Amino acid sequence: MENTLYYGDNLEILRHYVASESIDLVYLDPPFKSDQNYNILFKEKNGTDSAAQIKVFEDTWHWDQKAEETYMEITETAPKKVADLIVALRSFLGSNDMMAYLVMMAIRLVELHRVLKETGSIYLHCDPTASHYLKLVMDAVFGPVNFRNEITWKRKTGRGETQHKSSRFGTSTDILLFYAKSKNNIFNSQFSFTAPGYQKYVEKFYKHVDEKGRRYRIADLSSPSPRPNLMYQYKGYKPPKKGWAISKEKMIQWDKEGRLYYPKSEDGRIQRKRFFDELKGKPIQNLWDDIEMISSQSRERLGYPTQKPESLLERIIQTSSKKGDIVLDPFCGCGTTITVAEKLKRKWIGIDVTHLAISLMKHRLSDTFGKSVKFEVIGEPVDLKGAEALAKQDPYQFQWWALGLVGARPAESEKKKGGDKGIDGYIYFHDEPRKTKKIIIQVKSGHVNPSQIRDLKGTVDREKAQIGVFITLAFPTAGMKKEAIATGFYKLPGWGKDYPKLQILTIKELLEGKGIDYPPKTSVTFKKAKKHEADESEQLVIEDANKSG
Repeated sequence: MENTLYYGDNLEILRHYVASESIDLVYLDPPFKSDQNYNILFKEKNGTDSAAQIKVFEDTWHWDQKAEETYMEITETAPKKVADLIVALRSFLGSNDMMAYLVMMAIRLVELHRVLKETGSIYLHCDPTASHYLKLVMDAVFGPVNFRNEITWKRKTGRGETQHKSSRFGTSTDILLFYAKSKNNIFNSQFSFTAPGYQKYVEKFYKHVDEKGRRYRIADLSSPSPRPNLMYQYKGYKPPKKGWAISKEKMIQWDKEGRLYYPKSEDGRIQRKRFFDELKGKPIQNLWDDIEMISSQSRERLGYPTQKPESLLERIIQTSSKKGDIVLDPFCGCGTTITVAEKLKRKWIGIDVTHLAISLMKHRLSDTFGKSVKFEVIGEPVDLKGAEALAKQDPYQFQWWALGLVGARPAESEKKKGGDKGIDGYIYFHDEPRKTKKIIIQVKSGHVNPSQIRDLKGTVDREKAQIGVFITLAFPTAGMKKEAIATGFYKLPGWGKDYPKLQILTIKELLEGKGIDYPPKTSVTFKKAKKHEADESEQLVIEDANKSG
């Protein structure tokens, strides 16, 4: 299987592209009601008339015709326990936003159960508002016997409710519902050195240092129950009342390895040295209070509103999979799951309903792994026919996809009252120290004419941008080209290099590899993901691949 990014509704992708019992681990963090609309890349609130875009920006699900149709499908085709539960929940909750969310989740969880291997596991990330309902749905789909843990992640210190007049305590936790497909699920115990209180424990008990500088604590070597066969003397020291905990052969071995602590008095007993550098850490329980949210200054932070820390996904993936296994995230967002899966040498599938998210994930993978990461994108147009179909189906998605072809930031996050002022996207670049320059982009999928180029010129002048780019699905007229040429050039300071101030690029040209002509390797449009440093063995594989390529 190839690593794959899918654009589209994850329900349809699961049904048409993901085989039964082919996935080892599923992590999902589905959108849920938080009473605000999100821009998928940038945190500003945003509204839109496009139904497809509302699915992205608005994390509230509403009971509508689609919800009603999905409810009917569940009652008619889903396993009986799932259908019975959904009917009961609707009789209790009614036809409201919560019920729409549960219906949407139930039908997808049935498909996720289908695609999981018998040794597979699923982690459903949710907040306490819906976790109790979702646990019922998970019980119906996976069976109560396959419930493993309700994990509480302490993600931050708390919200403002505790600092101002409020009727409730602050919320500082999320819930992860951990279920298995069967009793044979993969589980690798995890340990932490950063768990609260662990360092104080180490300092209190590991207070001895041997001649090699190794820190250790003293532990008892006596048996907790009578062991007559281990009542031997060792170097003149009598055995404990119930015997030693180890055989004489083991005692000799430990003595040679410097693992025995000899008492200072003759009537004392030999004890064992437990070395700090051999500790695995504190065993992880179902309270995860050692993983912090991404700070505003973190290099990991990409500006995605629901972005989760990589350390959270590292724990999940290391616990419930092994190298070479397949990890699936059906609500992939900014791609944290697939990025961590790639780092940990797992195969992966990511699904998202917007081309904007797909574009972000492609940038993140490229920034993090360079040319070493290999993956396929399914659902994006690959030719003019596909581009035309996307433009007809959904102009917003077409616009985001086209902006992704040139690595541009959508202008939605900067839209002000009165419209977007003729701007669909931006690219920022630096060709002088501490001076940020700007490229303004317009995307057109319909009829084009010279007046649109004149309008773009006015926008570039008004916004004091250095370059304007007109991306068009249709082929430009001679008059449009003439208007663009007449605008002149942007001159690169100090280098004598000229770049056309207005550039017209067709979708056909972009698909063939042509790009915007501007100062190279200077784009700062997206915050770059931190580059992954391959370990020594991984680096050798990459070098060998480069040599053979």
